[in-house]
Amino acid sequence: MRVIGAGLPRTATTTQMLALEKLGFAPCYHMRDLLADLEKGLPLWEAVLEGKPDWGAIFGDAQSTVDWPAGRYYEQLMEAYPDAKVLLSVRSADGWVRSMRETVWGIFFADSVMRHLSDARALLDPLWGRYIELMKTINWDPVAGSMIPVQETHTDDGFAQVMQRWNDQVEATVPSDRLLVWDPKEGWEPLCEFLEVSVPQEPLPRTNDTEAFKDGITAGAIAVVNEWWSHRERPTESLHGAAVND
Repeated sequence: MRVIGAGLPRTATTTQMLALEKLGFAPCYHMRDLLADLEKGLPLWEAVLEGKPDWGAIFGDAQSTVDWPAGRYYEQLMEAYPDAKVLLSVRSADGWVRSMRETVWGIFFADSVMRHLSDARALLDPLWGRYIELMKTINWDPVAGSMIPVQETHTDDGFAQVMQRWNDQVEATVPSDRLLVWDPKEGWEPLCEFLEVSVPQEPLPRTNDTEAFKDGITAGAIAVVNEWWSHRERPTESLHGAAVND
């Protein structure tokens, strides 16, 4: 592990993943890796919550990591990988709050189709139920040292303060010569200088995946609900005693 991403979710972490891999720090571990194989990944991250991390098993041959859940444990990762540099991605407070409400926060608290379909999937799919519990604990459970007290998300100002407090904590924790505070809007140059690599000729990849996030959660849930519906125990008669043709 050569680069540890300490930036919050929804701070262009997909852009960071693509950029780091382009710069030679591939593969880059991202939330997508956990979602791609919940059966393998969930026990490893559940063990992290129990205080028994196996970082080697989680990251494998990854040269970098960004996004949650890994970013939540940047301090432990700094100790496990003492030569790795730390990347703190930042963005405007209002943009971050808006994105969080539509995505990460929305899965748990929004009155939306995405949230309710995710809840239905959690009832039908044990792996998804465990994933939701894992992320609920990491993000919102104060007993587990969550980074976002739910009550502070009730207002946009309170939510924005969560971001500022996290960023301040990272800057106070990581030695300055090991840390880059980077807004992807700044482009390649600060990142490449920090990592001591050449600046690519092509523009920094830019992804706006809020809609992709929402579609992914919704489509995955619909697929599970449809599968359950097609395999349900079906009635042979209707409510009024008529035969059911299916």
